[in-house]
Amino acid sequence: MAPARGSSEINWYAPDPRAVLKLDEFHAPARLMRTYRQRNYALTVDQDFPAVIRACADAREDTWLNDELIELYCELHRGGHAHSVEAWDGGQLVGGLYGVTVPDRPIFCGESMFSRARDTSKLCLVRLVEWLRERNFEWLDAQFQTDHLAQFNFREISQMQYESLLQCEME
Repeated sequence: MAPARGSSEINWYAPDPRAVLKLDEFHAPARLMRTYRQRNYALTVDQDFPAVIRACADAREDTWLNDELIELYCELHRGGHAHSVEAWDGGQLVGGLYGVTVPDRPIFCGESMFSRARDTSKLCLVRLVEWLRERNFEWLDAQFQTDHLAQFNFREISQMQYESLLQCEME
């Protein structure tokens, strides 16, 4: 993470505790699932990764994404290791999220999300979970627990438990 958008410094950060979701325990509120089934927005995967990461950075006054990190994530995307989910209203990008895969591990590390229209980041999360399940992923790492994430059954685990998860030892 960078201390600020304009900073050239990049630091490693490992939250303890960490918020994770076992994908087979995912729960979305009924109202959100109704909205998801209505398909009012087109939801795509990896259609415009650079636009999503820039929108995530621009969505907050204080952001941990600097230009160097944005380029590094785009390079990971070009190599097939970072992915985005986009919500479109016509041709307008109105929500999205992105994250990275852990090589040879069934875990996806969500990095950031944004929403310009009601529920679009949540709809992208539902689509991400579907996409991950289709590819036999088991875990979604969201880093920090929030009330927003708790409604989907994310839970906190210790750094030691997280390291076990990365070694595929956690059930």
